[in-house]
Formats: sequence, structure tokens, C-alpha cells
Amino acid sequence: MEGLVNSRIIPIRTSCRRHYSVFLPTFSLQLRNKNLNKGQVWMMRRPKSLDSVAASIQPLEASTTGNTDNRQPSKEVLELWRSADAVCFDVDSTVCVDEGIDELAEFCGAGKAVAEWTARAMGGSVPFEEALSARLSLFKPSLAQVQDFLDKRPPRISPGIEELVKKLKARNTDVYLISGGFRQMINPVASILGIPQENIFANQLLFGSSGEFLGFDANEPTSRSGGKATAVQQIRKVKGYKALVMIGDGATDLEARKPGGANLFICYAGVQHRESVAAKANWLVFSFTDLITALE
Repeated sequence: MEGLVNSRIIPIRTSCRRHYSVFLPTFSLQLRNKNLNKGQVWMMRRPKSLDSVAASIQPLEASTTGNTDNRQPSKEVLELWRSADAVCFDVDSTVCVDEGIDELAEFCGAGKAVAEWTARAMGGSVPFEEALSARLSLFKPSLAQVQDFLDKRPPRISPGIEELVKKLKARNTDVYLISGGFRQMINPVASILGIPQENIFANQLLFGSSGEFLGFDANEPTSRSGGKATAVQQIRKVKGYKALVMIGDGATDLEARKPGGANLFICYAGVQHRESVAAKANWLVFSFTDLITALE
């Protein structure tokens, strides 16, 4: 999980909900020499790919496929939550109160059609990579449109998430953002929460030398189904965490609970309550206050 190296940073002005931060210099695109449609591509390097390894603690499965009692965590779930040395958060509809790609699409005039694809992807009815490609093809955002969006639509974070992240850090628990969204829109969120860039796993939009949309970096693990699980496995391999928790609202977050991945999956339904996902969670919460209180 290396940082960016040997790179020339092209700053992109963004805004965030915090009025004291108008510029976020670490959130930027990097010019790399890569042949795609015979043009230059603007993108950000990702961490080196690593193979998954078996975890020292096996994942804790939900008691039943149709678990209806998981709003009250078991003793084992609470112990894992309190002893976790790393917590990974989904971003859209979890850390933030909206779906980033839906917001960008609406800004570009294709909101309804893209939102329908998002619902299908998060419910697990279509492969994530298929839904991602289909959504982007509906509006093909240019670099200028993304910049304008970031200026005019600062991130809206969920109630309680700042306090939860602060409490986790105070306990020396490492915090990560793992998202099927885009780095361009997630880096400002990480800045608000004080999460370092190397702790972000997300997708990357690609633009040509004139700022035209080219696609997304398919080499990012989070660009495909099972990608969040792969990212979690990479994190555990590098850091050697004994207990890791994944928190999110969608099917791709649930996938992260597997051998070598997350030991515990907490479904956050404070924005979107996806019943098929919630039923399989180890713990279902509608407010981050529940997680904060459990740490006290």
C-alpha cells in the first residue's frame, strides 16, 4: 500500500462542508503515460496488488440467513467490535448520506437512469463492474464537469461519523475508506475525517489530454464484484491485523466478510435499508451512535 511516488500533482480545487477548507491539495489527478485510445490519461496510481492470505481469526457469520435479531449484537460481536485493530468503512450511503455517482449524474443531467442502476448494483442483482460501466456510459462526465461538481456540491457526511472515527483513532484503531465510488469525490471526505490517502481504496476516473471522459481504471480492485473483499485482504496482508471490521450498506460490503477479509460485517442502514444485506449482517445499526456507545 504505497503512497504516490514519482508523480506530478495537478491540483484540483474542491470544497467541502467545512468552510475553513476551500482547497484540498492532496485530492488531485496525476498524469501518467499510458496508452488508451491513443491519448494521455489522467489518473491516480493505486497501491500495489497483493495476494490474499488466511486471517488469524475466522469471520463471524450471521447466525441465520434470515437473521431478524441482529439489531441486538451478541457478546461475541461486541467483543470483536471492541477489539478490532482496523475498521473499514464504505463511503456512499454510509460515511456520506448520498451515492456519489448518483449525485454526479444528477448534476450532469442523467440522475434518474443512473440511480436505477445504482439500486440494482447495491442490491447485488447485477455484477458491480457491469453496473459501474453502464452508469458512466449514460453521462460520460468530463474533467471540467467533475471539477465544477466538486466546487458546487461539497460532501455531506452522515451524523455521528466524525465522532466515531475520532473515537476509533483514540483507541489506536486504524480507519480505512473502501469504496466503489471515485477517488476524486472521496478524497475530500477523507480530508474532513482525517483519514490518510494511503488508507483509501477506490476507483479512478480516466480523462484524455483535453479533459474528455475515457472510462475508469479497471485495474482497481474496487471496480468489480468482490473488489472490496480483495482490498480488505490486501490490507490484512500488509498490516497483519488480527481483527478487522467492515461497515457498509450494500452487497459489495457484505462480500468483504470472508476468510482473510473482514471478521465482522456491520450493516449501517441509516441512509439505505437494503433488507437482503441487513439480514445477513452480524449487526444491524441505524445510527452510528450505537457503535460509539458500544465502545464506551
